[in-house]
Amino acid sequence: MTREIALLTNPTAGKGSAVRVRDASLPLLHGAGWRVRTLEGRDADEASDLARKAVADGVEALVVCGGDGLVHLALQVVAGTDVPLGIIPAGTGNDAARAVGIPLRAPAAAARRLLAWEPRRIDLARSGDRWFATVLAAGFDAVVNERANQMSWPRGQMRYNIATVAALRTFEPLHYELDLDGEHVQLDAMLVAVGNGPSFGGGLRIAEGASLDDGLLDVVVIGPITKPELIRTYPKLFKGTHVHHPQFSRRRVRRVTVACPGIVGYADGERYGALPLTVECVPQALQVLA
Repeated sequence: MTREIALLTNPTAGKGSAVRVRDASLPLLHGAGWRVRTLEGRDADEASDLARKAVADGVEALVVCGGDGLVHLALQVVAGTDVPLGIIPAGTGNDAARAVGIPLRAPAAAARRLLAWEPRRIDLARSGDRWFATVLAAGFDAVVNERANQMSWPRGQMRYNIATVAALRTFEPLHYELDLDGEHVQLDAMLVAVGNGPSFGGGLRIAEGASLDDGLLDVVVIGPITKPELIRTYPKLFKGTHVHHPQFSRRRVRRVTVACPGIVGYADGERYGALPLTVECVPQALQVLA
């Protein structure tokens, strides 16, 4: 059976490696007899328009070649529909691909997953009419993202390293008001994160144990700790062992409102919106080829 898919690429993802990854994947897709409509927007708005047009034209899947930012863009097009999303990871973080078990550094293996054509239903998180797949950051991590976005130099990971050091100098625990499935909670914390999936930031497993198909969100809180302790705890996020820290807590809910003055939330690594935000889990909202 001949399939037609749309393959949307972010040419700047992975420091420009996404185009090479796409070009390495195309022969496998064509060799399997697939028709591939290649799309490449000059900016996010054009990429979104191209993706929406392709889906409206009836392509059988929307496949993205890039990082979490491009996945986030694609979610706004296919979430809540029967059009599956495919991912060929080529970004820096790739947390969405990691969450569904797609090989991160093997384009051919990722393309073969597409060829198997085994759609899987997963949950998504939604606030208003905007979706996300992985984690909403709403604390120290969001402050770092916001500061980094205001910097024009340097580029890449170093910008976030500098932003982290700068934020640490002045950061103090934040005061939050949470509504957890109707239960009102006030607390002080270093961060609150809302996880649909387990990780953000390129493998930081902040919501370790979060499931993509349980119909629930993992609301993670890291309470007040000293700056040295925050620095010592950071490496544990890569293994998920921070869950044993006495200031770690978690609630699993269907709906949460997070309020904290002056904080802008980031989801899937993208600037998502100023708090307060109300987020709900939408079960089985996405078909993903994984």
